Amino acid sequence: MRHHDEDDGDQREEGEGTDDVKGILGGGVVAPPGHGAGQAVRLGDVLAPSEQREAGPHHGHQPDGKAPYSTFYIIGLVLSMQIPFVGFQPIRTSEHMAAAGVFVLLQVYAFLQYLKDRLTKQEFQTMFFLGVSLAAGVVFLCVIYLTYTGYIAPWSGRFYSLWDTGYAKIHIPIIASVSEHQPTTWVSFFFDLHILVCTFPAGLWFCIKNINDERVFVALYAISAVYFAGVMVRLMLTLTPVVCMLSAVAFSSVFEHYLGDDMKRQSPPVEDSSDEDDRKNAGNLYDKAGKVRKHVSEQEKAEEGLGPNIKSIVTMLMLMLLMMFAVHCTWVTSNAYSSPSVIAGMANRTTLVDNNTWNNSHIALVGKAMSSNETAAYEIMRSLDVDYVLIIFGGVIGYSGDDINKFLWMVRIAEGEHPRDIRESDYFTPQGEFRVDKAGSPTLLNCLMYKMSYYRFGEMQLDFRTPPGFDRTRNAEIGNKDITLKHLEEAFTSEHWLVRIYKVKKLENRDRVEHQLRGTDTKQKYTSKKTSKRKRGYIKNKLSLKKGKKLSKKSL
Repeated sequence: MRHHDEDDGDQREEGEGTDDVKGILGGGVVAPPGHGAGQAVRLGDVLAPSEQREAGPHHGHQPDGKAPYSTFYIIGLVLSMQIPFVGFQPIRTSEHMAAAGVFVLLQVYAFLQYLKDRLTKQEFQTMFFLGVSLAAGVVFLCVIYLTYTGYIAPWSGRFYSLWDTGYAKIHIPIIASVSEHQPTTWVSFFFDLHILVCTFPAGLWFCIKNINDERVFVALYAISAVYFAGVMVRLMLTLTPVVCMLSAVAFSSVFEHYLGDDMKRQSPPVEDSSDEDDRKNAGNLYDKAGKVRKHVSEQEKAEEGLGPNIKSIVTMLMLMLLMMFAVHCTWVTSNAYSSPSVIAGMANRTTLVDNNTWNNSHIALVGKAMSSNETAAYEIMRSLDVDYVLIIFGGVIGYSGDDINKFLWMVRIAEGEHPRDIRESDYFTPQGEFRVDKAGSPTLLNCLMYKMSYYRFGEMQLDFRTPPGFDRTRNAEIGNKDITLKHLEEAFTSEHWLVRIYKVKKLENRDRVEHQLRGTDTKQKYTSKKTSKRKRGYIKNKLSLKKGKKLSKKSL
């Protein structure tokens, strides 16, 4: 790291308060009590020997820049590999090769600095160009060989989705289906950062205005974090640290400017006697000029009296914003993002599909079962030894996050692994619409997810203004109201139909023989009301018996 004591001293008049970010690369900032803004002491400067501190500004690479990175990289690498799910991924994936490359470059640079003090200039230049060329070629060939043999995994789909937002939806829909992989909305930025959204650019400007090595790192970190946070909502975690730091710089600069003591007015420069004579003559010739100068002096006095009021207003406004930010953070942590802890005891039940997306083929198989008809889905569920199927249905209460609204993601994931059996276009109308009413696709109206969601829903009338089977979430009357289940049976439905559980039937010992029900003659005419000629009632579709004639003895 470079020490910029002299440079910072020249820049304090231009923008004080931005020195708070010094030492971020060194691992921390120490601010003893009584130190104001702009007086933060870098931890490396405090712990450095006295000879090094007295040496003044250094130029070039310093050992304290290599040591923190090397220590952090080695310890972080070893600790991350202790997690069973991570394992050897930090040394076998392409995403981690950049960090390893920086680590190697730092060691090479330190070795070259060691040789520079022990070789002549000509020998050092020859060894430098030869060694760098040879090392770069060897590293390049090794990386290509390890990638080709499969030891180093290629770039993952999540990495490509950071640069091309539509890549995951086309090639790996399981990544795009996760809610935390969606682009961040403006509401999320304000909900998570509040007033810091406005103060963050001001702090970034103060860092860029008085640039040095430490502030270059902060500026690059801020710009890159803003981009990644906009691409993926989960990367908001990488943006919040630098937003807090730069917002602190902005507030510190404002408070330092409006709470500091007024600078003493400098005495006017001594003018030549000739200039004084000219001014006096001008005053004698033009009386109005003297009046103007008197008016200006009164205006300056008025401005001096208005200064404290402006400072008080700005200070109170800043304190109010900070108070609102503190209240917002308290509300978010206590209400919005807080939920009661619930122990889920599932009686030793095995869940086939959870929120982990590492097994794409298994999730695609479950998606295929939901997208297929009941007979084909029953075969898949029997192969997976499924006993119960749980779905979320929001058509009664208007919940938009149910499984019908997310059903297309199941289709896309299943199509990625089973393109011959599942096609996303089959679930749309010829006009390209996804509809659940009578105009919906026959494939959709016959799939297992549709049947489980709308089973017995056609018998329910939610409002006298809507027909039976009206879906409040989709604002449509379902197209298939007479749904019958052959291989599943309803086991549980909550009060508002939000949670529905179906039990998978066991295989029957004997195959059921399909037969038609007995037909009746429906052409009989009947009267629904009693008349004077016919006092008895009439049962619709009642079987009528035709009496035969009794044979007489003579006929026998």
